[in-house]
Amino acid sequence: MTEQATVPPRHSFPLALQVVIGAILGAVMGVIFGQKRYLFGLGNSDIGQLGLLIIRALKAIAAPLILFAILDSLASTHIPARSAGRLIGICLLNVTVAMVIGLTIMNSLHPGTQWLGKLKPLTSRVNITSPKSDPASQTRKPTLEPLKNIDLYIPKSLIEPFIDNQIISIVLVGLLGGVAIRRVKLKQEMTGETSVKSVMLFVEGIYHVLIQMLTMVVRAVPFAVFCVVAKVVGEFGLRVFSILWLFLTVMLLGLAIHSLLYYPFMAWFIGKKSPRFYFGSGGEAMITAFSINSSLATIPVTLNCLRKMEVSETSARLAVCVGTNLNHDGITLYEAMAALFLAQATGFHLNIGQQLTVVLSSIMAGWGVAGVPEAGLVMLPLVLGAARLPEAAIVQWLPILLAVDWIIARCRSSVNVMNEMMVATVLDRGASNEFV
Repeated sequence: MTEQATVPPRHSFPLALQVVIGAILGAVMGVIFGQKRYLFGLGNSDIGQLGLLIIRALKAIAAPLILFAILDSLASTHIPARSAGRLIGICLLNVTVAMVIGLTIMNSLHPGTQWLGKLKPLTSRVNITSPKSDPASQTRKPTLEPLKNIDLYIPKSLIEPFIDNQIISIVLVGLLGGVAIRRVKLKQEMTGETSVKSVMLFVEGIYHVLIQMLTMVVRAVPFAVFCVVAKVVGEFGLRVFSILWLFLTVMLLGLAIHSLLYYPFMAWFIGKKSPRFYFGSGGEAMITAFSINSSLATIPVTLNCLRKMEVSETSARLAVCVGTNLNHDGITLYEAMAALFLAQATGFHLNIGQQLTVVLSSIMAGWGVAGVPEAGLVMLPLVLGAARLPEAAIVQWLPILLAVDWIIARCRSSVNVMNEMMVATVLDRGASNEFV
């Protein structure tokens, strides 16, 4: 993936602050006007529909973005097979531990059930169908039988995954296409042909166009938050915000366990870097990522911290630059936990097979577009869809969650940077003594 495509846009006025201001102004409009009509016969309920359209646009752009992000990454990035194997192995272990932590918290504490009944006012006017009675969920219901699960996600046509927003199927199509482009490229390099370069330029160009589209929609998110919050507060009052503390606490708990316990342990046990050295030398990168809310923009600082940690330049660049789409446990953990939280909050029972589908969707979403602006926000609607939550309900809840997402987003960025530094230390240790 090209550097230009992965650098997030810089806002003169931080997007997180815009979202907070949008939520405050929306709440004020909701309190003042309630359900009255005050603007050319329009009221809070009407402008709320505009906000829902913006959230829906995010979901529409996310599906093709995943495909072209994977195609562009596979076509343009070269990693030696041995180094690639180590990198992928470590990243798979990291994300597996993250998912175990998330599933353990959600299935032992059942925090989402504390919202049961409290979300009914928000969803009473939305047509919510239980997964058990939804025909679509019956036709694509995950099981514990591997062959049946594979059959569920092999699309009947290349168009089907995009119509149904099936993340796993889209990623499979992207992987197949990316490997095919790469093999054709290698063959044409030997024969002197250049036709595949046109395909690679097309993929890169479409990817940049989608990034620009995404940037435009993301900049409208504060307005969407304003509109939807005005609608919800106008109908149900300020009490809708009184329950957000639980969601915030649970998300931060999962991120904290993974980053403050697992990462330093791995850096010490395998990378031979003590927790004091890990946090002391890498603290600047962690704080920078939290401050600017971007692990990508923090890359120069992260590389400098890894030099202080005496990690080789090769291992540092492999983990931080080449592995940028893999080292995003913060995003994947948050996506999975948020989906399961809202499923519990709405009374949807997800069996272990359905939970694993949500987990796999979170991992693939995080790996597929981790380098795009506001990746956690962009992918959340698709992952919520993988949990079989109704789209109408998703677009209602998402703007409410954004009121606290700006805090979680900064923590996710710090977790991603901590992940990159831990992977670099482990890779460096493995390169020196074949421990990994």
